[in-house]
Amino acid sequence: MDTKGSIFDIQRFSLHDGPGIRTTVFFKGCPLRCVWCHNPESIARSPELAFYHDKCIHCGACVAVCEFGAHVMENSVHSLKRDLCVVCGKCVAECSVSALELIGREVGVDEIISEALKDVDYYKSSSGGLTVSGGEPLMQPVFLKELLSKARSSGLHICVETCGYTAWTALNSIIDFVDIFLFDIKETDPVLHKEYTGVSNELILSNLRRLHDSGSKIILRLPIIPRYNDRDDHFDGISGLCKELPDIVNVEIMPYHTLGENKISQLGHDGTLRATSEPPAKEQVNLWKKKLYDKGVKLN
Repeated sequence: MDTKGSIFDIQRFSLHDGPGIRTTVFFKGCPLRCVWCHNPESIARSPELAFYHDKCIHCGACVAVCEFGAHVMENSVHSLKRDLCVVCGKCVAECSVSALELIGREVGVDEIISEALKDVDYYKSSSGGLTVSGGEPLMQPVFLKELLSKARSSGLHICVETCGYTAWTALNSIIDFVDIFLFDIKETDPVLHKEYTGVSNELILSNLRRLHDSGSKIILRLPIIPRYNDRDDHFDGISGLCKELPDIVNVEIMPYHTLGENKISQLGHDGTLRATSEPPAKEQVNLWKKKLYDKGVKLN
């Protein structure tokens, strides 16, 4: 039987999710609620309806097809009542200007493998492969393990990106299928981690240590957010982790960007990103890298 799971995108020719040219699969569902989240469409496990207000021509086609009264025309202006929407997708099919989109779908393992195998020649020439990201892939452990097993059988190099907030049994069950773990560290201070992500970092750091001790290859990925975790004590914490766990391959800085802000409105999520600022200049990113390098951190 073809195991199925929930994803929101399959992106071919990815260049920033592990070595070489890769196909990246984005799982839906995340246990964290980061104040700087740039992929809010990854948080909920179930499909969501995105409404792109700037594309809407207020034609009323969606109003006519909606059985639940979620789409409304008032004074010739279209609005969406999300509390009435059941995310059936009928309105998406009727919209001629792509102002509505279903984000998230159920797919089988075989479909993902088939898509990934289209670019085998590129993987071979660039030492690339398949990356599983999210969301948090380990929120769907059975689906993930089956996907990784088939990817390994297909000869693909495999990276898995994780926030580490998962049961060790789930993480341990996939170790033998993964070539490189891309392990996100959001914040090293335990109090601030809870404030910024909604969860403690105790389980995350425990899993990182156990993963390291298993002999797995790990790249640490650091989202650096101005005025939040661009602090010297956080960089000290990263340096301490790297000294404690010397077999970590290297560390990558992931500079903040603002793409998540529009997505929050399009998806109808409550609130806005708290961590809003201009993306850092290249000079600022280089300064962060120098600080980490001076503290003995091996950067990519």
